[in-house]
Amino acid sequence: MIFGGLDIGASATKAALIDDSGRLLGSAVLRSGVDFAASAQRGLEMALAQAALDAGRVEGIFACGYGRKNAVMAQETRTEIACHAAGAYYHFPQALTVVDIGGQDNKIIKLNARGMRTSFKMNRKCAAGTGAFLEEMALRLDLPLESLDSLAREAGEEATLGSYCTVFTATEVLGKIRDGVKVQALVKGLFRSVVKRVMEMDLFEGAVVLTGGVAAHNPYLAQMLGEELGRPVLLPPRPQLTGAWGAALLARDIRARQLASE
Repeated sequence: MIFGGLDIGASATKAALIDDSGRLLGSAVLRSGVDFAASAQRGLEMALAQAALDAGRVEGIFACGYGRKNAVMAQETRTEIACHAAGAYYHFPQALTVVDIGGQDNKIIKLNARGMRTSFKMNRKCAAGTGAFLEEMALRLDLPLESLDSLAREAGEEATLGSYCTVFTATEVLGKIRDGVKVQALVKGLFRSVVKRVMEMDLFEGAVVLTGGVAAHNPYLAQMLGEELGRPVLLPPRPQLTGAWGAALLARDIRARQLASE
């Protein structure tokens, strides 16, 4: 049996198709744009095409994310918290602290050894420490967003940035540029700001897993977070798909329970 998951975020829409063992068969990532319903439909079509599957083969679809209620093809919706938890636990079945750095917000989700959620926290409304923060800083530095990870890795030094607010950080960065600070050092300093903002949110227990699009495009953040914590931080396969993958897993589990009760 085939199951689908959609994660319609404010910035990107992700789609995942799995079989009944949880194996990923097809996926898609695209900009959400201004029409969440259309991006959800397009993401599902792209995933079906990649998997060479017909839509009629899909037993069930669950949706999560900011635009989850716009996914009219989904039978049910779930929160991003539940779906990222399910996706992370599928890859790492142990007690976890799941850190989802999203385009607009950050989440800390704690799971026990059975995969049951014990707590979760979300950041304040300020976008500092999120994907939007890095996008704004890349714009200020006139850098392609995809270049940030390699630039941070190349840094011999690290710029110290005291501000967390996106607006104030932009002003501080401009001052550093005027003082001749290298762009690599600035980018690594920006990454450090993200890491510190995440660590302010909660205590990290058990194994730590980093999910979301920011982690997918900037895996060096996982290394930096691990250095701060004093232990390695795990990255699941395709971190940006964790929510969609988890939504598909929840659809599978619901269907399995329905079949068991028939």
